[in-house]
Amino acid sequence: MLHPQAKAFIDLLEQRGVPPTHTLTPQDARKFYRERRALTQPDPSTVAEVRELQAQGAGGPIPLRLYRPLGSSADTLLPVLVYYHGGGWTIGDLDTHDTLCRALSNGAGCAVVAVDYRMGPEHRFPAAVNDVLAATRWVRREAASLGVDASRLAVGGDSAGGNLAAVVAIAARDAGDLPIAFQLLIYPATDMRCVHPSHTSNGQGYVLTSDSIKYFHDNYIDDPKHDADWRASPLLHTDLANLPPALVLTAGYDPLRDEGLAYAEALTAAGNRASYVCFERQIHGFITMGRLLDEANTAVDFCAAALRRALG
Repeated sequence: MLHPQAKAFIDLLEQRGVPPTHTLTPQDARKFYRERRALTQPDPSTVAEVRELQAQGAGGPIPLRLYRPLGSSADTLLPVLVYYHGGGWTIGDLDTHDTLCRALSNGAGCAVVAVDYRMGPEHRFPAAVNDVLAATRWVRREAASLGVDASRLAVGGDSAGGNLAAVVAIAARDAGDLPIAFQLLIYPATDMRCVHPSHTSNGQGYVLTSDSIKYFHDNYIDDPKHDADWRASPLLHTDLANLPPALVLTAGYDPLRDEGLAYAEALTAAGNRASYVCFERQIHGFITMGRLLDEANTAVDFCAAALRRALG
C-alpha cells in the first residue's frame, strides 16, 4: 500500500489546487519547485564548510557548491561525491537539493560537490551531459585545492540526476581518464522510451505523472532519435561491463521504478556489483521530502551509509 504519509501529501496537493507541473511554464515550474522546499524538506543541517565554486564547460561557466562534513578539518583529505540534482532536466538547482547534499555529506563523512548543469528547454540534450562531465573532470583535476581524494570519487543523483550519474560512469569508463569509485542512482531515469510497465501502472495519481514525464522529456529531447542514444538512455548502452559499484534506489509508486530495476539487473548481468533497494510504499521524489515523509530520512541515511562503505 501507498504509505499514509505519501497519500496525505498527495491529498494536500489536491486540496490546495496545486497545478500539475506539465501545465506550467518552465520558469514557473522552477519557481514552484524552489518554493515547495519549505513545505517538504527538513531544516538544512550544519556542515563544516559550504563554498561556491565554478567550473568551465564548453557552454560557459558551471556553478558548483562544495560541502565538507561537520567535524572535518580544512586539511583533511576527504572522499567526494559529485552530485547532480533531479528535476527532469528542466527544474531544480543547487538550492533545491542543498538540504539533501548537506545530509549526505554529514552522513557519509565525505565532501559533496553539487553541479548546476544547463537545462531544457533553453539548453537541450546533450548540454546537461556535457556539463556534468566537464564538472566532474574539473573536480578530479582540482582535487588537491578542494581537499578531496580523487581516487575516492563517486557520482550520484536523483531522477534526471541519476540518469546523468549513470551516463557519467559509462563515459568515464569509455574515456579511461576519470576513475569513479561508486555510483549512487536514486530513482534514475534510464530509458527515454518510457516502455516499462510501471509507466502505465504508476502513470497517474502519484505526483510524477505520464503527462509530466512527457513535459520533461520534450523540454530535454528535441529529436526522437535521441531516445536511443545511451547518453539519454544508459540502459540501452550495448556494453555495461566494468562499471563502478552501484546502489540503485527506487520507489514502489514511481513510474520510473521498473527502468531503475532493469538498470540494476543489467549492471549485475554485466558482471558489476550492483545493489537494488525499492521503498515499496513511496512516490517519485520522496527522498527530499523528509519534513513530511519519515521514510525519506531513512532513505537518506541508507544512501549515506552506502557511500561511507564504498568510499572508506
